[in-house]
Amino acid sequence: MTLITIIEDDEKIRNYLGALIAGSGEYDLQASFPTAEEAISYFENGLGDHIELVLTDIQLPGKSGIDFIAWLKPLRPDIQFMILSAYNDSDKVFKALKAGATGYILKNTEAAKLIEALRDLRKGGSPMSNEIARKVVNVFQEEIVYKDAKENLSDREREVLQWLSKGFSYKEIAAKLFISIETVRTHIRNIYEKLHAGNKMDALRKAGLR
Repeated sequence: MTLITIIEDDEKIRNYLGALIAGSGEYDLQASFPTAEEAISYFENGLGDHIELVLTDIQLPGKSGIDFIAWLKPLRPDIQFMILSAYNDSDKVFKALKAGATGYILKNTEAAKLIEALRDLRKGGSPMSNEIARKVVNVFQEEIVYKDAKENLSDREREVLQWLSKGFSYKEIAAKLFISIETVRTHIRNIYEKLHAGNKMDALRKAGLR
């Protein structure tokens, strides 16, 4: 069975989680603590050497659950950390994940789904409540600004493409733009590279000219 520890300051919730986990038949609850400081002492004294999974709240008296994870993760990178919290704001979510949490479940999660999330975590997954997963996706989408490949083209490269789309040869384009044929070829190579195009028709299509 998976050896697990709980950190939760609310006694009723802590007892509920203990009973739920013990009743699942999949986990062996080794210890539970109301504060991060007590959990730290437990691990410092070598009592938690065999712990495989830690289920912790964020908001605790004294050090937070995030502080605890940030302390223990470098010492025990093998341990999986699951956040069980009422907080769903993006700041706390990302601080927890950056500290080393590999799962983040809200406290309103149904008992069966909580056990399922712990099972998923044990198997190498990163379970998150739907609301948390959506926040993670939204933040990544906000940070990743889509840029059309053709926006990378210079004004001269756009000119070359325009003449190319009208059927002009390299020699004719060179004459139109008062540049050498070799310079035209260089522009074409750069255009292909920037548009990730394999040929003329592919480049024109990706530039929206076909």
